[in-house]
Amino acid sequence: MRAFIFPGQGSQAVGMGSALAAASPHAREVFQEVDEALGQSLSKLMAEGPEDQLMLTANAQPAIMANAIAVLRVLEREGGIRLAEVADFVAGHSLGEYTALCAAGSLDLSTTARLLRIRGEAMQAAVPVGIGAMAALLGADLTKAQAIADAAAEGQVCTVANDNDPTQVVISGHREAIERAIAIAKDHGAKRGILLPVSAPFHCPLMQPAAEAMAEALAAVAIQAPLVPLYANVTAAPVADPDTIRTLLVEQVTGMVRWRESVLAMHAAGVESFVELGGKVLGGMVKRIAPDAAPVSVVSMDDIEGLLKGL
Repeated sequence: MRAFIFPGQGSQAVGMGSALAAASPHAREVFQEVDEALGQSLSKLMAEGPEDQLMLTANAQPAIMANAIAVLRVLEREGGIRLAEVADFVAGHSLGEYTALCAAGSLDLSTTARLLRIRGEAMQAAVPVGIGAMAALLGADLTKAQAIADAAAEGQVCTVANDNDPTQVVISGHREAIERAIAIAKDHGAKRGILLPVSAPFHCPLMQPAAEAMAEALAAVAIQAPLVPLYANVTAAPVADPDTIRTLLVEQVTGMVRWRESVLAMHAAGVESFVELGGKVLGGMVKRIAPDAAPVSVVSMDDIEGLLKGL
């Protein structure tokens, strides 16, 4: 069995999608449709920068999605495959969940781009700059990370945001609490804690205003049943009902991304092949979570041609 998986924030870089757009009219169509949906030349920002503008959450989220969908569109149109025939499940890391839903036909491309713009802006606006922070705890599993977060909270928000793999868990909350967590990380058995270069504390209770904004935005859009089930971030379980998907996307804004558990659940369901489209981050996580799984990352035309030979 095979799952198509889609990366989250952090996989953006100036130049992303440029080679693919130069090589394929189908990739260019994706970028053009996203530009039109957002009323800006996001594709130019992706290709040329400036980097500080691309890094803004409101730009990075639709950019990462567009890049991954461009890869998928080339696979489908030039490779002659249909996602429902080659994938049994889809999943995405945080914003990647929206990409997965777009890939599986639940959301159309323009709607996905607009939702991610709203999500990015709402997440940015939920907490004043400098109040929140996120940190990666390296060499820490979920149990250790939870203990560090609990010890560092001292009445402030400090919670696990992303359970990425057995060696890396991300925490989120008030900046002072996150700095305390970094200071005590080694005492609790982690190798170290690293402050992440993000503009807001994602996936924690401080994001509640953004969750409310997404509830409103999602209530106004049509969500179809996906062509294949989605493994949801907040439940680490498959979902196909549109109303449930809508509810889980709202919960995801403040909830923990249960990526490790999602990969384990897909693997337990029989998935051996994990195909990451548009990034090279999740493949490594998959290998650390399920060492006998076969992850492949597909970004370039060469990657696409290599994948098509194996499908």
